[in-house]
Amino acid sequence: MGRMGLPAKTPEDPKGFCPPRIFILGRPAGAAPTSVVARFGCDTGPTMPPARKRKIRLVVALSAAVLLATALVVTSLNASSEAVSPSELATVQAGVAYQLTGKVQDDSVRTTSRGVDFRVRDRDGSASVPVTYRGAVPDPFREGREVIVTVRKEGETFVGERDSLITKCPSKFTEDATRNQ
Repeated sequence: MGRMGLPAKTPEDPKGFCPPRIFILGRPAGAAPTSVVARFGCDTGPTMPPARKRKIRLVVALSAAVLLATALVVTSLNASSEAVSPSELATVQAGVAYQLTGKVQDDSVRTTSRGVDFRVRDRDGSASVPVTYRGAVPDPFREGREVIVTVRKEGETFVGERDSLITKCPSKFTEDATRNQ
């Protein structure tokens, strides 16, 4: 019997039989010139051609690249959220994050010890919501500017996530900007 209780391979049963061969690995450091380190092993047959190895490596590498690219696309699509206007926030759930977009309402910006309180209104001015924001405020932030901020509803007000406030700069090609020049 061979290893693990399986029948031993013999020359009479050539399928899977490995005749013992000696592989010379080298001479240990400081050993006499006649002593060598050898191991007994099995020559499993001809090796794979190098061209075939290269093709297999290429296929494996390209498959891994496709899988990683697919994972990146799926992750980025799942992470994105659609921006909502103040009029669409009337019936939202508390505790869920939304990207609020709109204009800062005139005479609504108040700097407090907790951060900045302001109101965001629709572009047409039909609805507005109160926002309490704690975090870095961009330099171009002011009344009348368009902003995007990630908010969560807490009670009757919306609390902006820290460092999520983005101020959109007005275009120099709008009618208001050309009148001021």
